[in-house]
Amino acid sequence: MGVEKEILKAGDGTTFPKQGDRLKMHYTGTLAANGKQFDSSVSRGRPFEFVIGIEQVIQGWDEGVIKMSLGEKALLKISSDYGYGAEGAPGAIPPNADLHFEVELLAIGDQTAPGFTESSCRIL
Repeated sequence: MGVEKEILKAGDGTTFPKQGDRLKMHYTGTLAANGKQFDSSVSRGRPFEFVIGIEQVIQGWDEGVIKMSLGEKALLKISSDYGYGAEGAPGAIPPNADLHFEVELLAIGDQTAPGFTESSCRIL
């Protein structure tokens, strides 16, 4: 399967990340089999920052997120071979688990999505 992207909320449709861009995203990760949440930046109240295309994240993220435009919210459906594979992530993700990530692209470098500020992400 690889990675499938389902748009939940359209972004600006013109600003897309490129390999090497620093991104800020919110995400919630769940197991596809049972919906059990294993991680969430939203729960922590702080976006996740990474550089796309340099293997800082699982392959499903590198391939799915680069197709998102600024401000877009999407569901990434990622097969285990594009996620954590046969090893899984001990204590969180079982071996060969397909994953779902609800992701929102908040910033590409210095460009931010409308309404996004660091303070708007804090959980009060």
